[in-house]
Order: sequence, then structure tokens, then C-alpha cells
Amino acid sequence: MPGKSSIVVRLVFVITLCCSSIFAAALGYNYYRSRQILEQELENNARNLAMSLVHRVETELVAVAKVTEGVARSLETGRYSEQELLALIRATVEKNPEIYGSTVAFEPYAFSRSTRLYAPYFYREKGSIAFSRLEKAYQHVPYLYWDWYQIPRELGKREWSEPYFDEGAGNISMSTCSVPFYDAANGTRRLKGVVTADISLDSLTKLISSTRILKTGYAALLSRNGMLLAHPLKDAVMNETFFSIAEERKDPSLRELGKKMIRGESGFILYTSLVGVRSWMYYTPIRSTGWTLAVVFPEVELLENVRRLSMTMAAMGLVGILVLTAAVVSIASSITKPLRSLAAATHVLASGNFDLDLPPIRTKDEVGLLTHDFQMMKESLKEYIRDLTETTAAKERIQSELKVATDIQASLLPRLFPAFPDRPEFDIFASMDPAKEVGGDFYDFFFIDEHNLCFLIADVAGKGVPAALYMMVAKTLLKSEGQRLGEPDQILGYVNNVLASDNDSCMFATVFCGILDVRTGEVRFANAGHNPPLLIESRRIRYLDLKPGFVLGPLQDMAYTAERLILQPGDTLFMYTDGVTEATNSADELYGEEQLLQALQRVPDQELTDMVHYIRGEITRHANGAPQSDDVTMIAIKYRGMQDDRKG
Repeated sequence: MPGKSSIVVRLVFVITLCCSSIFAAALGYNYYRSRQILEQELENNARNLAMSLVHRVETELVAVAKVTEGVARSLETGRYSEQELLALIRATVEKNPEIYGSTVAFEPYAFSRSTRLYAPYFYREKGSIAFSRLEKAYQHVPYLYWDWYQIPRELGKREWSEPYFDEGAGNISMSTCSVPFYDAANGTRRLKGVVTADISLDSLTKLISSTRILKTGYAALLSRNGMLLAHPLKDAVMNETFFSIAEERKDPSLRELGKKMIRGESGFILYTSLVGVRSWMYYTPIRSTGWTLAVVFPEVELLENVRRLSMTMAAMGLVGILVLTAAVVSIASSITKPLRSLAAATHVLASGNFDLDLPPIRTKDEVGLLTHDFQMMKESLKEYIRDLTETTAAKERIQSELKVATDIQASLLPRLFPAFPDRPEFDIFASMDPAKEVGGDFYDFFFIDEHNLCFLIADVAGKGVPAALYMMVAKTLLKSEGQRLGEPDQILGYVNNVLASDNDSCMFATVFCGILDVRTGEVRFANAGHNPPLLIESRRIRYLDLKPGFVLGPLQDMAYTAERLILQPGDTLFMYTDGVTEATNSADELYGEEQLLQALQRVPDQELTDMVHYIRGEITRHANGAPQSDDVTMIAIKYRGMQDDRKG
């Protein structure tokens, strides 16, 4: 089973997440834009619906107002008897079905000097026209104190009264259009009375209530004081105002909305309706009466189609994402299957099994190329391992041979000390540390006769096997010719001619060769380009000032100069190769001749063995871990003089 970090899981996760995010963003944007467009369309439609209702209400109210105005103007211009007045009022009611009732209410004694109040009232009752006298019907409160009479009387213009329940006359909820009329005499206008026309609110309520908006939307009508005239809350009609409901609900926003309505403003807002539903509402005034008409659209019903469309799109998107995920899983599995097989094979390959067969190449895509490259890499690794095994075996064989060569080279050098325990005239000690398995440095010492000790130290250019082979030839020649010729200059000259012949590789060696006469302490020596030895005397230590001599090997017929010095008993001759003075540390600083001189000054009287070991230790300390770059060879001879029993 693939783990959480497998390509299939990550691919499915990333693609599914990206697709889900893109789809959610698109769906959210679509819902947001659809809602915006719907709200814009809703405002236009709500305005048109509200204005249509207002127009229908205004048409009815204006018609009633014009009829009332006409009656009032007739009473100002004509003189009507009581019968004519009653006929006029009755005809007004009969001919205008929108008018529920009408009256002409006179000022005290304005109709007749014998009658204080007079207000004949015709109204509709059960399909016929009924008659009543308001001055008698309003027994407790005379009509002079009712709003429908007082307000137009005081303002001197037409007014619609606040809706009220007419008790005593029509006994219905109504609103009254009142128009004052006057009697002009001697240029003076004197109020004579008020003409009224009542309309039943039932007809307006039916008109408003018949308006259907969505499923539960509605239209409402409010008076100019905020009283509910038409509303689904039947118990609140004619009993509650917008402000009393706002106070009851402690809703300041509802109170502010009511203020805007009574100021005659129009608007389109989102609010919580009086029935407790979050709704959009458009409200506008009815200019003739100061009332407000509102149409209310429940938000849930308004956005129902948008929400249903969004849910449908979400379901389709979810199904699409599931199908896409299944497709991604299928494709990713088909792609990664050969990769998994290849990974399993390379895991075995990594353990060293290069004979394993990799999965066959079935396609020419990236997986096929990868498999091909792995096959090539496997073959290359097999060949490399085979070559490495052979090389390692060869190296081990060479190392073994070098070890034998090292032993052979070491056996060629005198290694047993004291070398001449029966010769007390001198002490001699030497050591050689090759930089590699075999080196080019060598030393030797041997008697050429009973009293002359030949000693030499040499350094073959280069290191390794070639230098070692050249060293063995040079050492053999120097020893054989030393024993034959007996003089250092002749030894070096003869050996140089032998080495120079057939020296195609142009190898060479530096050699310091000396012969000590153990009876007198005289040292005859010649130098072939080697480092100058140090002479340790009783009072000082100094480098010998040698005459120049060319190295052995490159050129034939080179002449070497023989020099002499006399060793006093106790004097020591210290010789070395350049591996001593050219030893370097990690900062590439040379050990140098000066440090060698100072080191010997600290151990002038030490035994030769201790002296050589001390210098070797100083070189190691100076190198401080830096690898040895050249052979380190030293040889020291201390002359002790002839013993008394040997002088004779």
C-alpha cells in the first residue's frame, strides 16, 4: 500500500484540493453575483409593484376627493333648500360607489337660525342607501369636535382624516375626506360647514391584501401616523402602529424606518419584518393622504431559486470532483506502478545484487527512459565493480610485492648496531625512514682494509620503485668500487660513469662519500651534490664547507674533488639527506638547516643512537601531523681515537 508520501497520494491530494478550491470559489462568486443581480432586479420590480398599487389607491382617493370638492363648491355657489341638499348628498352617494357615506356638516346655526347643528348623512347599508342625522348620532361628542371636522375647519383646506372606527354612524373603519365650504357676504368669507365623503377601509384592505408576492410576501398600508391599515397581522390592524411594535420589540432600526415612512420618504431595505421574517421591503408614500404603502419580499423565498441552483451546482461539482479523483487515482497508479517495480528492483540493486533483472521497458515515456538508464547504470556498475575488484587484487599484489621489496631494501642497509663492537676507535649509527614503501635514500659503511672505514650517504632523485631500483644499483656499485678503489673521489668518478651510461631516464643521486682512518682520525671525503655534513667538535658544531661536486648519473666523466679533515677524539660527523631539512609542517614551513644545527647543539654529547632519535623526534614534532614527503636518512660517526693497546 502506498504511504502518505507516495506520488499517488500527493497527486490526488493536490489535484483534488486545487479543483475543490477553484470550484468553491466559482460557486461562491456565482452565488454572490446572482444575489446581487437578483437584488437589483428585485428593487426595480418592487418599485414598479408599489407604484402600481399606489396608483390604484390614488385613483380611488382622488376620485372621492374631486367629488367632495365639487359638492363643496356647489354649496358655495348655490342656495339649496333642505330637500335639495338631501337630494344632493344622496345622489353623491348613489352615483359614486367608492364613497361609503357623505354628509354636509354645518357650523352652529349656519343652516338655520333655529337649528344649532345640522349634519344629514347618507351611507350604504346592506345594498341600499340609509340616512342618519349626525348631530343626533354623536350624542356624547358633537361632530364639531371630531377630527374629520376640526382639522379641515382649522386648516381651511381639504384633508383626509386618520382612519378611525365610526361608531354611531357607519359603525365601520373608514377614512373621511373633508372639504370646508364658505359663505361669501359683503366680501367676507365665512365658514359655513364641511362636506365629507367616507370611504370604507375594507375596500382598500381587500385591494392591498389581494396582492400576492411569492409565497408569503405581502403588501401593507400604513397611515401617516404609522398605524397599520392593511397587514397580515390582522390583530394589529387599526390597533398597532409601527412605533408601538418597535417599542415592544425594542428594535431601534424599526423605529427609524417608521420615521422615514411618516416623513414621506421612499426606500428599499433589508430588514426583519413585523412577522419576524428577514425580508426585503420597498416603501413609498401615497401623496394624497400621507399614507405609506410597502411591499415585502421574504429573503428566503426570494433566494430560493438561487440557493437551489447553487445546491444543484454544488452536487454536480462534488460528483465531478469524485469522478476526477477516481480518474487521477487510476492514471497516477498506472504511471507509478512501473516506478514502484523499478524502485523495488533498485532497492535489491543497492544491496549489491547486480544480476537482478530490471522491469522490462514497455513504454517510451519518461518511465521507459528511466528504466533504460537504470539498466545502463546497472551494467556500468557491474563493469566498474569487476574492474575495481581486479584493481584491488592487483593493488594488494603490488602492496605485497612492495612489502617484500621494502624488506629486501632494508636488508641491504646495515641495521645491526653497534656495527663494529670490536672496534672501539669509533661509533657509528644510522637510520632511514622511507616516505613510501620503498625509498631512494640509502647509507652504507664498510672497511676497505683493516684501518680505513668507508661510509657514505646518498639520496636518489624521486621516490618509489624507480628510485629504489636506482638506489640498489648505485649502492652496489659504490660498495664494490669503494672496496676496489679506496679513494672517495675515484669511487664517485667511476660510479658516475657507470650510472651515466644507458641512463635514458636521466635519474641521478647525490652522494657524500668518506673514508675514515681509524688510527689517525683523518677523513678523506668527496661530495657529489649532497647536503653538507655537520661536524660536532668539543667547542662548536658547524656545517662543513664542501667544494661543489656534480650529482651522480646525468653526465659522464665528471671530476670530484677529494678533501680531508682530521677528527679529534670525541668529534662527531653527522650526515643526513634533504628529507631532514626539507621536512614541512601543515603551513609548508621547512625544518631547515638552522633548526637542525640548533637541535644538535642541544645534544652534542649524547650517544649517537639517542642523538639520531632525538633529531627524528624533532622532525616529527615540526611536521605536527603533516604527511612525510621525502625519505629521512641520517648517519653519525663519532671518532674516539686509538686505544693504547691498538696504537702499537
